[in-house]
Amino acid sequence: MLLNATTAISTSKVLLVPYSKWHVPRYHEWMKDEEIQEATASEPLTLEEEYAMQQSWRTDADKLTFIVCLPQAVQDATNNNDQESETLSDHADSSARMVGDINLFLRIDDGEEGTSAPQIIGEIELMIAEKKNQRRGFGKASLLAFLRYVVAHEKEVVGEFVRRDEGASGVLGDGEGVKFNALSVKIGQKNERSLALFEGVGFEKVGEEPNYFGEWELRRTGLDLRGVEEQLEGVGVEGYREVVYGRTE
Repeated sequence: MLLNATTAISTSKVLLVPYSKWHVPRYHEWMKDEEIQEATASEPLTLEEEYAMQQSWRTDADKLTFIVCLPQAVQDATNNNDQESETLSDHADSSARMVGDINLFLRIDDGEEGTSAPQIIGEIELMIAEKKNQRRGFGKASLLAFLRYVVAHEKEVVGEFVRRDEGASGVLGDGEGVKFNALSVKIGQKNERSLALFEGVGFEKVGEEPNYFGEWELRRTGLDLRGVEEQLEGVGVEGYREVVYGRTE
């Protein structure tokens, strides 16, 4: 998605930056791990294929993605109280500071037989890649910061999807006034930590049993900006700012 090409999200717990080609080498190393492949239902790619995938996530209208990094220290920021003039240091999203990624995949859901009214569903994927960074609160902080961004920019996110995706525009026209019907996540039935994470921020299981692939689908409806802000405050994530991401080659 083009919307976040020059936007980073800075908080006290995590820094989210647009997925760029200089992130690919470390991301590629992560994705060689068989446990990560299983958890993300992914097949290993060559480095060249990973670069192509990065371009897809940056430009396709149905994909919104950020790389999760360690937070930028206060002393690394310029005028920390002024959102517009805060800048990221050159090393803020270096390979050594990368923690994981978080994505949103937009799709049209019109029921199993195509007979239901079309709905826009945003499916979330979250990965904290290395065990040393798990159980440290990065997952919840990333998820809530991401939700804060998506809810605040719902009109722009859905608008780009409808304008630029042929399938969406064919079903929804110009998309005027169209919003998310729900945000969704699919989690393996044995992944108790991820299930607890998403249920803890208001996602609820769909159906009474996992799907054919052994996954639970959870959804969150009634998206509310103030509610997400309160959840951020509740877990001690402070200083949410959208700052200019200007890093180039």
